Amino acid sequence: GSWTVVPLLPKLYEMDGTNSSWIVFCEERTRFNLQQLVSALSQHDHTEEVWLGHGLHDKEPTIIHHFAFTHSPDRFLYPLLPAGFALSSALLKRLGNTAATIKKSDFSIDAMHELAVFTRTALLSLPSTFCSEDRPGCAAYPLPFLPCGDAVPNENIIFAVKTCLTHHSDRVPVVQKTWAKDASNIEFFSDVQDDSIPTTAVGVANTIRGHCAKTLAILKLAAERVQQMPNLQWLVLVDDDTLLSVSRLQSLLSCWAEQAVVVGERYGYNVHSPLGYNYPTGGGGMAISATLLPKLVSECRCQAADSPDDMHLGFCLARHTVPLVHSPFFHQARPVDYAPGYLATQLPVSFHKHWMLDPVVTYNKWFSSAKATHLHPEL
Repeated sequence: GSWTVVPLLPKLYEMDGTNSSWIVFCEERTRFNLQQLVSALSQHDHTEEVWLGHGLHDKEPTIIHHFAFTHSPDRFLYPLLPAGFALSSALLKRLGNTAATIKKSDFSIDAMHELAVFTRTALLSLPSTFCSEDRPGCAAYPLPFLPCGDAVPNENIIFAVKTCLTHHSDRVPVVQKTWAKDASNIEFFSDVQDDSIPTTAVGVANTIRGHCAKTLAILKLAAERVQQMPNLQWLVLVDDDTLLSVSRLQSLLSCWAEQAVVVGERYGYNVHSPLGYNYPTGGGGMAISATLLPKLVSECRCQAADSPDDMHLGFCLARHTVPLVHSPFFHQARPVDYAPGYLATQLPVSFHKHWMLDPVVTYNKWFSSAKATHLHPEL
């Protein structure tokens, strides 16, 4: 649960609280101008409870923030982690002592919003210092995308779309009109066979929620496809209301060539406890190394057919020490559910849900310009 920051605070204070004035947090894609950073921090008193960063706020209550601050979400600031933020040693002391008393938690979704709730100290927003993009005078700023090499060939990825009869006529056509056109290998897995799409029947009845048994059946069928097509390196498992960019995903997966990992957006359950675990969100899509499929098929079992499939998979990954890699470019929710300032720092790979939006318009806005283009490491 270290990614949620709060569990780190007691240890950070123990190691650095008395010999450091400031603790700076960032992402791997954050870049710094150290001279500017030192100058900016020197203008504030580290013996006072202060935290500095680039403040974001929600325009409306959102599911990823547990619908917090229903009446005035725009008044609550939380930091833009890709731009970096700094905690004074005085604030670290209080937070570290408080965090040491936490033994369990519920769901962890957006670590920065949850940290701001925990902190109970107003964030001082300095967007000209902790910037959303590289500009003169910035002490820190993020790169929009971090591919690592040549894009994974399209034909080396198989996309598995999880659907059901109810959505053959509404969601599936959206996939076919948008990103499916860019996928060399795509298969629709459903509770029934429908030759007009076509779909593959997984042999598991549909459930209202959870879909654990269906997902494991899909993994088994995908493992068979990999045996038939040895060139396949990745299985990308998505919902039928997932919107994504195939080309950006190809570029992103270059970072884990020949590694047995699962890549997606990471959520957490009870991460403050030794019994807690992380899991890849299903709606945003997850990329599973093809070499992992036999292990997942043989080792993962559902408690019930309608157990939450992504949580169950995360528990199985943790139990068998399979690396789950978080990527901020996958999104479990809709674009409107994220602060515009957050999305402005990146080139997204995926979004999820068609609720209260036109999915084709949304796809065209966020992903159509990415077709057939690959980002390069120097970006």
